[in-house]
Amino acid sequence: MNKLCCVLILFCHFYVNTFSSAVSGAGDARPNTCEFNALSCHKVFCAPWQRCVAGVCRCKLPYQCPKNATTEVCTDGKRKLQSYCQLKSVECSNPLNSKYRFSSEAPCTETFTLTQNGEPGKGIIKVKLPTFEQELFLCGKQWSNREANVVCRQLGSTKGADASASDKVFSLVTEKPPEHCIQATCRGLENSLAECALRKLPMQDNQVAKVTCYTENKDCGFGEFTCSNGKCIPSELACDSKNDCGDLSDELCCKSCNAGFHCRSDTCIPEQYRCNGELDCIGGEDESNCTVEQEQKSEKQEEVEQKQTSEKQEEDLVQESKATQVEEKAKIVNYDIDAERRLLMKSLPELSCGVPPQTAALTLTRKKRVIGGTNAVKNQFPWQVAIKDGTAVNCGGIYIGGCWVLTAAHCVRSNQPQRYLIMLELLDRLSYDKDLDSFPVKSVIVHELYNPNTYENDIALLEVKNIYNNPKCMQADNNMVPACVPWSPFQFKAGDTCTVSGWGREKGMSRVFHLKWGHINLMDNCTRVYKERFLDKMECARTYDGSIDACKGDSGGPLVCYDVNKVAYVWGIVSWGENCGVPGYPGVYTKVANYFEWIAHQVGRSLMSKYNV
Repeated sequence: MNKLCCVLILFCHFYVNTFSSAVSGAGDARPNTCEFNALSCHKVFCAPWQRCVAGVCRCKLPYQCPKNATTEVCTDGKRKLQSYCQLKSVECSNPLNSKYRFSSEAPCTETFTLTQNGEPGKGIIKVKLPTFEQELFLCGKQWSNREANVVCRQLGSTKGADASASDKVFSLVTEKPPEHCIQATCRGLENSLAECALRKLPMQDNQVAKVTCYTENKDCGFGEFTCSNGKCIPSELACDSKNDCGDLSDELCCKSCNAGFHCRSDTCIPEQYRCNGELDCIGGEDESNCTVEQEQKSEKQEEVEQKQTSEKQEEDLVQESKATQVEEKAKIVNYDIDAERRLLMKSLPELSCGVPPQTAALTLTRKKRVIGGTNAVKNQFPWQVAIKDGTAVNCGGIYIGGCWVLTAAHCVRSNQPQRYLIMLELLDRLSYDKDLDSFPVKSVIVHELYNPNTYENDIALLEVKNIYNNPKCMQADNNMVPACVPWSPFQFKAGDTCTVSGWGREKGMSRVFHLKWGHINLMDNCTRVYKERFLDKMECARTYDGSIDACKGDSGGPLVCYDVNKVAYVWGIVSWGENCGVPGYPGVYTKVANYFEWIAHQVGRSLMSKYNV
């Protein structure tokens, strides 16, 4: 009997462990939670009425909105504002006050109303537009969680709709069904259905939309994804590009996408957002190579259409004609507020940075393989500067705009700015160009938490004297171009090939006088190599054979990564390392994206914010 009990216990132990492993393995395919949401500007672009501060989209004041709006708009409280952006700015600062929600374009005589038939938070929905005399049902056709989330938010349910509800469409039973209904198409982040595209369509099969708002307050269980807002949705809905959570959190931590387009920052966006003229991926890859793809798509579509036309029977053509007539009857019944939002996005200031003069850019991009120790050509790295300390150039720096240079803290002393001279467009330290420009340093700002023993927070800013009294400061009458400053730690990732440049020593510590550059690869982390010395805000990079590396004399210089549009971002500042050029000993860099707020505080956000200003 005792032996039998032991066998049963061992079997149960084996079964539990096996089941746990299976569950763990299954959980690896999709995330079960995500810390990011629609306000996380490390993952998404802020709306025009917001700005990115410390990784979160914060409300702008109305006067900070772009000026070129196309129409005056009305709130639910019948207040008229000059633009949609101003209205959203006011609403953003008063999220719990429904009277600030968007209702319609001016004049503000009537308001958009939404009524629910059934128990609170559950039932069919009717809407009445300011230009309509009667209420209409919402069409069941193409109704999805995106629209349901918007309706529930408008009804006061902050978590949106219940994504697991099975009855999303209701069949009307009536002797005289309504002739028309309103079809809503939303992005899913709106706070009012009035912000969605609304069309008046003929009623089909008496099918109308139904919502079930999420009211539970519980811990999500097995097979469920925990949204950032606390809602639970079925796990299979995560990473499908459809924003079932209502706050985007189910689409922002995805190693791959079950549907839609996968951004390099591990976010999923709907396929229709690809090549739509608006950036949705923070790296811009959703809008790259669009002309070629659209031409190929058009050619393929033309071939398919020709084939289909030749195979169609007369009956099919009749049915198609009827369907076309139905579509023609579809009438847009509200102002296209999404077009207004897109116009506002395009109206936001965008910084010009990270793009070398064309001839130099071509020289760089024609490289077919990783080459080490290559001499730089003029204007190839127009953000690279040399920091002259007395009579010697011991460090490099990165021009980021205005009168500001970024470098490593261990290169400078904050109380001795008079020691330093910033040299621009320097290629050869032994043969100075007669047109070489240089700027004396006005002030040195070393990070207040810099630790010279560990190289933690190894970052500093140099402000030069505006010797020409020119608004462009260091860009006066030269070819200098600032490198872009990354705002998100997700813009580039391990495996990406980036470029390091400087006047550092070669293998064997032989001196280098000409500016050199080479390609290296970002690594996951270097704790395996450098143990506890490798800290959170550091980045490491190398080539696998050690042929390219930063070395003594490169300190303070740039590790630059290029996005899909060949725009250069200063991803790292050369900081420290061991055994230059030896395989297994990667160089360590200060990861600039982690210091965006610190830099912005010193130099001003508008100077170095490419987006999300």
